[in-house]
Amino acid sequence: MSAVQLYTENTKVWIPDPDEVWRSAEIIKDYKEGDKSLHLKLEDETLYEYPIDQGNELPFLRNPDILVGENDLTALSYLHEPAVLHNLKVRFLESNHIYTYCGIVLVAINPYEQMPIYEQDVIYAYRDQNTGDMDPHIFAVAEEAYKQMSRDEKNQSIIVSGESGAGKTVSAKYAMRFFATVGGSASETNIEAKVLASNPIMEAIGNAKTTRNNNSSRFGKYIQIGFDKRSRITGANMRTYLLEKSRVVFQAEAERNYHIFYQLCASASLPEFKDLGLTCAEDFFYTSQGGYTSIGGVDDADDFEKTRHAFTLLGVKESHQTTIFRIIAAILHLGNVEIQVEQDGDACSISSEDEHLNKFCSLLGVECSQMQHWLCHYKLVTMAETYIKSMSVQQVVNARNALAKHIYAQLFSWIVQHVNKAMHTTVKQHSFIGVLDIYGFETFEVNSFEQFCINYANEKLQQQFNLHVFKLEQEEYMKEGIPWTLIDFCDNQPCIDLIEMKLGILDLLDEECKVPKGTDQNWMQKLYDQHAGSQHFQKPRMSNSSFIILHFADKVEYQSEGFLEKNRDTVYEEQIHILKASKDQMVADLFQDEKDAAPTTSMGTGTSKISVRSARPVIKAASKKHKKTVGHQFRNSLHLLMETLNATTPHYVRCIKPNDEKLPFKFDPVRVVQQLRACGVLETIHISAAGFPSRWSYHDFFNRYRVLMKERDLSKNDKKQICQTLLEDLITDPDKFQFGRTKIFFRAGQVAYLEKLRAVKFRAATIMIQKTVRGWLQRVKYKRLRQAAIVIQCYTRGHLARRLAEHLRRTRAAIIFQKQYRMLQILRAFQRVRTATITIQAFARGMFVRRIYHKILAEHKATILQKYTRGWLARTRFRRVRDATIVLQCYYRRMKARRELKALKIEARSAQHLKKLNIGMENKVVQLQRKIEEQNKEYKLLNEQLSTLMSSYSSEVEKLKKELAQYQQSQWGDSSQLVSLQEEVGHLRLKLEKANSERMVMEDSYIKEQDLLRRLISDLEEENALLKQEKEELDSSILCQSENEYARNTVEENIQMRKELEEERSRYQNLVKEYSVLEQRYDRLWDEIIIIQEVPGHRRNSSNQSSLESDSNYPSISTSEIEDTEDGIQQVEEIDVKTEVSSDYEDFAYNSLKRQELESENKKLKNELNELRKAIADQATQNDSSSDIQDSYNLLLNQLKSANEELEVRKEEVLILRAQIMKTAQQKEMATNLVTERESITTSASSPKSDGHTDQEDVTEAYQCMRETNRKTEDWGYLNEDGELGLAYQGLKQVARLLEMQLQDQRREHEQEVEALKNQVDVMKEEQEKQQQAFLQTLQLLPEAQVEFGLQQETTRLTSENLALKELLEKLEKNEKKLRKQLKIYLKKVRDFEATQAIVPMRGRWHEHNIQVAVQRKEKDFQGMLEYHKEDEPLLIQNLVTDLKPEAVSATVPCLPAYILYMCIRHADYINDDQKVHSLLTSTMNGIKKVLKKNSNDFQMTSFWLANTCRLLHCLKQYSGDAGFMTQNTPKQNEHCLKNFDLTEYCQVLSHLSVQIYQQLIKILEGMLQPMIVSAVLENESIQGLSGIKPMGYRNRSSSMPDGDSSYSLDEIIHQLNTFHSVMCDQGLDPEVVQQVFKQLFYMINAVALNNLLLRKDVCSWSTGMQLRFNISQLEEWLHGKNLQQSGAAQTLEPLIQAAQLLQLKKKTSEDAEAICSLCTSLTTQQIVKILNLYTPVNEFEERVTVAFIRDIQKHLQERNDPPQLLLDFKHIFPVLFPFNPSSITMDSIHIPASLHLEFLKKV
Repeated sequence: MSAVQLYTENTKVWIPDPDEVWRSAEIIKDYKEGDKSLHLKLEDETLYEYPIDQGNELPFLRNPDILVGENDLTALSYLHEPAVLHNLKVRFLESNHIYTYCGIVLVAINPYEQMPIYEQDVIYAYRDQNTGDMDPHIFAVAEEAYKQMSRDEKNQSIIVSGESGAGKTVSAKYAMRFFATVGGSASETNIEAKVLASNPIMEAIGNAKTTRNNNSSRFGKYIQIGFDKRSRITGANMRTYLLEKSRVVFQAEAERNYHIFYQLCASASLPEFKDLGLTCAEDFFYTSQGGYTSIGGVDDADDFEKTRHAFTLLGVKESHQTTIFRIIAAILHLGNVEIQVEQDGDACSISSEDEHLNKFCSLLGVECSQMQHWLCHYKLVTMAETYIKSMSVQQVVNARNALAKHIYAQLFSWIVQHVNKAMHTTVKQHSFIGVLDIYGFETFEVNSFEQFCINYANEKLQQQFNLHVFKLEQEEYMKEGIPWTLIDFCDNQPCIDLIEMKLGILDLLDEECKVPKGTDQNWMQKLYDQHAGSQHFQKPRMSNSSFIILHFADKVEYQSEGFLEKNRDTVYEEQIHILKASKDQMVADLFQDEKDAAPTTSMGTGTSKISVRSARPVIKAASKKHKKTVGHQFRNSLHLLMETLNATTPHYVRCIKPNDEKLPFKFDPVRVVQQLRACGVLETIHISAAGFPSRWSYHDFFNRYRVLMKERDLSKNDKKQICQTLLEDLITDPDKFQFGRTKIFFRAGQVAYLEKLRAVKFRAATIMIQKTVRGWLQRVKYKRLRQAAIVIQCYTRGHLARRLAEHLRRTRAAIIFQKQYRMLQILRAFQRVRTATITIQAFARGMFVRRIYHKILAEHKATILQKYTRGWLARTRFRRVRDATIVLQCYYRRMKARRELKALKIEARSAQHLKKLNIGMENKVVQLQRKIEEQNKEYKLLNEQLSTLMSSYSSEVEKLKKELAQYQQSQWGDSSQLVSLQEEVGHLRLKLEKANSERMVMEDSYIKEQDLLRRLISDLEEENALLKQEKEELDSSILCQSENEYARNTVEENIQMRKELEEERSRYQNLVKEYSVLEQRYDRLWDEIIIIQEVPGHRRNSSNQSSLESDSNYPSISTSEIEDTEDGIQQVEEIDVKTEVSSDYEDFAYNSLKRQELESENKKLKNELNELRKAIADQATQNDSSSDIQDSYNLLLNQLKSANEELEVRKEEVLILRAQIMKTAQQKEMATNLVTERESITTSASSPKSDGHTDQEDVTEAYQCMRETNRKTEDWGYLNEDGELGLAYQGLKQVARLLEMQLQDQRREHEQEVEALKNQVDVMKEEQEKQQQAFLQTLQLLPEAQVEFGLQQETTRLTSENLALKELLEKLEKNEKKLRKQLKIYLKKVRDFEATQAIVPMRGRWHEHNIQVAVQRKEKDFQGMLEYHKEDEPLLIQNLVTDLKPEAVSATVPCLPAYILYMCIRHADYINDDQKVHSLLTSTMNGIKKVLKKNSNDFQMTSFWLANTCRLLHCLKQYSGDAGFMTQNTPKQNEHCLKNFDLTEYCQVLSHLSVQIYQQLIKILEGMLQPMIVSAVLENESIQGLSGIKPMGYRNRSSSMPDGDSSYSLDEIIHQLNTFHSVMCDQGLDPEVVQQVFKQLFYMINAVALNNLLLRKDVCSWSTGMQLRFNISQLEEWLHGKNLQQSGAAQTLEPLIQAAQLLQLKKKTSEDAEAICSLCTSLTTQQIVKILNLYTPVNEFEERVTVAFIRDIQKHLQERNDPPQLLLDFKHIFPVLFPFNPSSITMDSIHIPASLHLEFLKKV
């Protein structure tokens, strides 16, 4: 398709415009070849005819709207100047994007305001990302350079250029910050901080305010950052170019000198600068010429503090800093020196009283008179002699200015040299990245020597840039196998030759400088003569003092005035000699070596791969004034720079200044086009457009243009063949495209043509769809209307029918009404006649009836009178007859009663009657007598038993008393002491009883007073309750009003408290994390020190000195509690010291026998004591009715108690006697056996063949025992032969000692009890007094106050009682622990003694009968403890921790190592060995750390040890004995608790270790998951055919992209998550921890995906939002399937969900803006605006987001207080919690597999 055919109707083009450079228009009529004009319609709807003749060509075509705003300019279909300018304008103004790619160039437009796109999180977001995947950024260029250096091991360079004010320095600064952040430092010198610290210094001494920039760099610099093989920073080096020295002595209007002068003046009031003699900057000539001494928004004093801090950080001494500031102050004073003209006018002088000259000389330490003289004179040397001549005023001023410039230049070089020295390290440099911050092309109204050098440097850089771009283009074609021809591009070599060739401009300038009286005019004439015919050199028509050079960017006219002077840079030698003789050593050193050194600094000793030749000339310099010129120096340094750049891979950053007013986000097209032409961006476009600028991969081309393909082609499997077929059909010219190996290459405009065909296809399809839909809508509308008409007709007809029916009903009703009315009238007439007739009849009939009634009534009354009269007569007659009958009966009955009474009296006088009555009474009396006799017999029997029992006890007591008396006679001293002790005990008992009685009295009084107070308090409480009720009623209304506000405040406070708790926990875990990092760093340094110090004769430490213990950082458990136990042991040993002989078996027999007896007696006594206590308690509760029986009973109990005590003493004596008897019997038997043994020895000696059964050692031992026995028996022989009495005496002495000790103990106990009781009485008295006082105070108060005071007193009392109870409880617990420890110690000693005695071999038959005395141990079940020896601990740690693989215990109980370790710890606690516990726990934790350090990237190992560490922590809590952790324990598990040690400190240390392991686990998981997130969540096409592919630029095919397909799908992420979940669950990790792990992972997925979305324009589209929402739903379903919905992981995805919804919502009206603001609550304002700015339509049918809509969104979101952060911190780790999770497994049920090789562990 020819280019003319593209100019059709509705096509948009660009036409030139004087104001906007280019203007958009639309073709309204098809253009045909031969037409003289093109009919256009401008954007303001005006018509315009664009003339097309020989002078004007067809206008540039405009790119489709879908391509506008692309990240890469090379992705545009039409590559030309208006397309580039429009794309940059849209991105800058509408999307606020300041960075844009143009092939290999990053175009950076200065926004003139701070942008939130340079934070630390943005650096990490661009780290390890392909350049084309992210939005353009300076960090992306730095990352590509860093990645290519690390991958290809080739040096890199970043060339930052642009005119003043374009932002070069800031861009270079951010690039260096990126390298310092990602590169770090290879040593502990913090070299990256020093690299960044050099920026404030260089800005202070090398930057100044200009008319175009407030912080313009007035020199060029190349910073070379060195890296080692691990890509860590090793050092840096800086080279500077062409410092603008003239600015020191002259500033144009509205400009300033270098910042350091103003900073020093602003800080002149500081005490250390008082002697500098400085005032404000307006007082000095060198700082006030421009008229501006301050910059808005800049604090010079604050910047000066930063400069001083940077000097200190770089190691510049305080003395050197002071000298630097003195030199700078001296330069200011030199500028204020007044020059006085002499009378003749040819000479001048300086007053010796000039304070500025004196201050200048004093600050520099030079002689004032000499400087005064040589500032006004100079020395002229001829062949014969030397002359001293005076100078004119102008010459003096020039000499003074030259001296000031030279001093500042030397100081600048010295500072640069020391900065390089500070940034230099001894670490070997493997490669480097250079950052070149150099001036861009400059053209002013007056251009001088500085602009000439700057533009010369830009010519060289542009040539290098063109060659590099051309080289990359040709390499791409060769790689893809595309036939190519040489691309014609603008080569600026002729212009460079004009400047630097032999007899070029610089050569002629140097030659003229060597002429003694050379002038600028002579030099100009030579230029005109030499280069008049050059195409790049022109002579102005109206001037003979200037010349024009045609640079690649523009035509520049240079004024020749001052060229020679600036090139010579002459300073008088006499003035230099004065400075050399300075008293200040540093000032003298600045001018000692005045050689022709280039203004570059040493490269350092780094091992760069390129060879850098020295910038010094080979030819020896001329003497004095004929030294190397500035131009020559600059040319040499520029050649050195080009050699360095050519040996590296360059990366280009072109900074653009959008306007001259420095206004934020204002775009001046004229100024931008000038800079685009000057910086080479358009040249890149030209080179790219000359070849095949548009490139598509076959896959992307197939997906994008499959709509243009035919159905039969789509059925093929070869996509490459399908694409070839399509292009051959659509584009007839084969030169318009080429097929490469992996891509299709298109000429400029072909992609736009394909897009147009695609749009036509889509438009046709859209029309078809719209036609069908509209037809369907019309049919639906017709059906709806027809149905409505039918319904209306139905209702209308129904209404008519109902109206007819209503009429018929009304007619019928009228007839009925008439009928009824007529009937009613007739009925009423009939009723009136009938009523009258009935009335007449009624009255007549009534009259007749009344007559009859009166007659009947009279007859009835007569009958009643007759009835009552006859009744009265009959009743009177009946009463008279009844009274007569009663009288007769009475008389008769009285007669009968008299007769019976008489007969009874006669019968009572007879004896027989009395006998009958007494028969029953006699039986009762007999029974009572028998019962009394039986009771008397029983009482006598009980008295006899009591008397016999009393006699027997008394006899036994008498007998014991007699024996005791006999013993007391022999031991009178002991008995007297015993008696005194008994008396004292009795006295103490009396006191105790008295104290008890007093205590009881006090308690009774206290109880009574307490009851009284309680009653008063209860009354007061009732009154208080009533008052409170009234108060609540009064306050109810107020509370109702404030209830909602209070609830809201409470909720907010709770949320704030939770946040603070989370922050505190996060801070604490961050400290733990930092601690672990420092610990790892310490380990690494320690390993390095060991490696360094290792020598061939190195010897290893002994094996018993474990390095694990030295590595421990944990505190050991104190053993102070065991000291108390040892005191108890000492007391026991003092008692038993004379009875314990470990070597004698007889003592063991005695001890075992004694222990058995004591145990049995102890049990009996305990039972009896309990029974007696119960009986006494029962008796005390009953009423004491029989005091005599009670007294006798108590007496009997006391006697029985004393008898038992005496019985115990006697039993002890019997035991001792029995033991002594057994010893004697054994000794006798041993003696007889010894005699027989000796006889057998003699017989065996006489017969060698006899069989001897005794050993020589046994015989010797037996003989020594016999001698010992004989010696003992001889000592007691004076008593009797067998020594039995002596043994008995010794036994009694021991018993006496024991009794004495017991009495002393009892005495001490009684004294303590008495003191305690006295203390209690005192305390109770004090409490009583306090209560009385409080009661009196209470009575004096008001009722309300009394209630409150009473409540306070009661609260105080209860609090004190609780505290006392807590203290008592703590004491009891401590005593209990001590007693348990003592008991365990005793048991241990007994067991050890039994074990040692059990293994003693039997050496004779005489031992057989003593074996039965030993106590045999029963076999017990496994108690859940594992015993090991101390020397096996390293083997235990090795097998269970260091060498253990998770697969080895996968088939066992989860967290088996933790259980085994706890069982070992429990045994160490059981045997009370704190050293063993400390050693085992310390070795375990150190072993875990070493395993994790060794497997720092192994997920399974880290998860395994996190699970085991948590389980060990839970076990230590579960079995700690703390009731709070034992609520879910079984009784069996409670038996496995620790008894002796409190391991709370170790629990804390294990918690720290768990946090470290958790953080390492998260780091591993994030490292595995992070590379998959962007590809799977954002880029993968989960819904096929939904996403669209847009044309890609050069950056998408950058060399930084790895080879091969590294894309991931969402299924792979879900599979990875399944793997993580299954492994952690199988290894027994707590479910709560698993939930926190996945919450962290899903937060990282959200943060990485959202950050990538915020930094990528290509994924911010509607289709991506749909894909993203689908992918998130898949992740949510996975969470629900794994029961992790309660973990909070789904909530962490909320920002990503809202971002996906934001991409899918409408973005047009104000209602849409409100909906977006209400929906996107989890996104910040910056994030919402950023997404809207990045939103890009994939198809032409989508609408862009307008700037007005974005402003509306910002207006709605003004009230939000969102943080200014744009990106999420994907490295943020939530604080982890390890909730207590007890195990249901008991220790005795755990089986240890043989594969662990733990056979040395013994089950206990």
